[in-house]
Amino acid sequence: MPKKIFTIVVYIFAFIGFVLVGGYVAVRFGVTNTSGIVDSQREAFLANAVSSQNPTWASTPEWQTLEAAIRRDAPTIQKAADDSGVPARLIAANLVAEQLRLFFTEREFYKQFFFPLKILGSQTQFSWGVMGMKEDTAIAVENNLKDSTSAFYPGARYANLLDFASSTSMIDNQKEERFTRMTDQLDHYWSYLYAGLYMKEVETEWANAGFPIADNPAVVSTLYNIGFANSHPNANPQVGGAAITLGNETYSFGGLALDFYNSNLLLDIFPR
Repeated sequence: MPKKIFTIVVYIFAFIGFVLVGGYVAVRFGVTNTSGIVDSQREAFLANAVSSQNPTWASTPEWQTLEAAIRRDAPTIQKAADDSGVPARLIAANLVAEQLRLFFTEREFYKQFFFPLKILGSQTQFSWGVMGMKEDTAIAVENNLKDSTSAFYPGARYANLLDFASSTSMIDNQKEERFTRMTDQLDHYWSYLYAGLYMKEVETEWANAGFPIADNPAVVSTLYNIGFANSHPNANPQVGGAAITLGNETYSFGGLALDFYNSNLLLDIFPR
């Protein structure tokens, strides 16, 4: 009997190891990357005209769940916005797009946890935290704060915002602290701060290139979704990103974020 139990335990750990290695390989070679779309149907929104109506998805139970969770996190989002130098509504817009994507794709988790508890979904595998940022992106955000020669360098005032504790100077310890920061279920500040600083850094790159986008939430949100490597300043940026299906309608990540940004939703706590 002990030998049989030992054999079962070995198989269990072997399976766990296989899953972890498979997950690493999937991320390393881009298997987990979602296909993107260019949101050509929403070009009219690029002028950032304020909509007088709420988007259709605002009538869903998913939005009601998300709204309750965001209201609880409003002070934390505002603090991250103040520290990163971007509007709280912009961070919230990207949070809305990421969380609605999660709510509509992870249906069992939504039904069992997100809906009854009115909480945000915090990811811990291929992407991290409530803002769905990948580890390599988080590392790039950290590095851009220190490298004054980087096109993404936002200035000295931001340089120490993501410093690690003095006791975590080793790479492995930094990796652990970074993971703990971004996946904290009880405090989402670091997730919001990393996201805000990412947006600040791409805004800096585009402004330095002569194409400011700080007043264009659709483009900033698109760039948040597609990553640093796909940020190429130009005079005619397109809105797009990952395709997100809510019910019977498909949005781009940037288009969905803009839907929230230009709506009347949560204007009492996140004004434009």
